[in-house]
Order: sequence, then C-alpha cells, then structure tokens
Amino acid sequence: QVQLIESGGGLVQAGGSLRLSCAASGGTFSSYAMGWFRQAPGKERECVAAIGRGGGSTYSADSMKGRFTISRDNAKNTEYLQMNNPHPQDTAVYYCAAAKTGIPTTLRGYEHWGQGNHVTVSS
Repeated sequence: QVQLIESGGGLVQAGGSLRLSCAASGGTFSSYAMGWFRQAPGKERECVAAIGRGGGSTYSADSMKGRFTISRDNAKNTEYLQMNNPHPQDTAVYYCAAAKTGIPTTLRGYEHWGQGNHVTVSS
C-alpha cells in the first residue's frame, strides 16, 4: 500500500514561488504515474499536472502551463510541483496522487492519495 505525504504548502504572495513535495513509501515509486490535484472551496477537485513513471511524459492543465512544473526524483521517491507566479485563484488544497496504469488526468485514474496540503496565495 503506497502512502503519500505532501509538504511545502503554506502562504505565498502572488507572483512569488512555492514548491510542493510528495514523498512516497510502501511501494515501488517508479512503477506509478504521479499527479497533482487541487480543490478550492466550493469547487470540484481538478487535475493540475501529471507525470509518467520515468518523468519524460508530463501533462499540465492549461491555466497552469508556463507557471507550474511537475517533476519527480525516483531515487528519492518524491514528486514535486514548482509553483511560479501563483495567482490568488490558485488558493486551494493540493493533493498528490499515484496511479498504477497510464498517466491519468482524472480522479478515477488514481488509486492512492495524499492527505492534502493547503496553499494560500495572497494578493
């Protein structure tokens, strides 16, 4: 059973930068595609980005392209989300997730989830 622990969230000013980390344990990290999702108050959880097992294939939601970058370090069993130039509308709880097959961009594609990490972007 894969366990995922997010870290790095908190308060950031608009236009600043923040890096989220997700440390995995209890499974073979390199056998999972990984993703980042977020859920703002009153909104559905949405996919921010996803990355393949080797790190060579990535997906980013249109509104995050050019600002947020997903990456992973299989030697450290960790994935990252680098958030540059965040906007106040990026305020949300951010979740990392692990998928056994494909590189999903929907919630149903992921079997394992982290507990969530709050990110607040101040204007």
